[in-house]
Amino acid sequence: MKQYVTAQEISETLGVSLTKSYAIIRELNEELQSKGYLTVRGKTSRAFFNEKWYGGQQAG
Repeated sequence: MKQYVTAQEISETLGVSLTKSYAIIRELNEELQSKGYLTVRGKTSRAFFNEKWYGGQQAG
């Protein structure tokens, strides 16, 4: 499984626009950066996304 989730994947998973997906990624990445983690622009940690949206459970 891939380590990062993309805006396209978030859009499809949550049923939101790409614009909203990028906003979600920015918010999650800002939180990760405040905790001292490095991030990749336009992608976010799949594990962190699952933790924030599904309480740590894998989507699907």
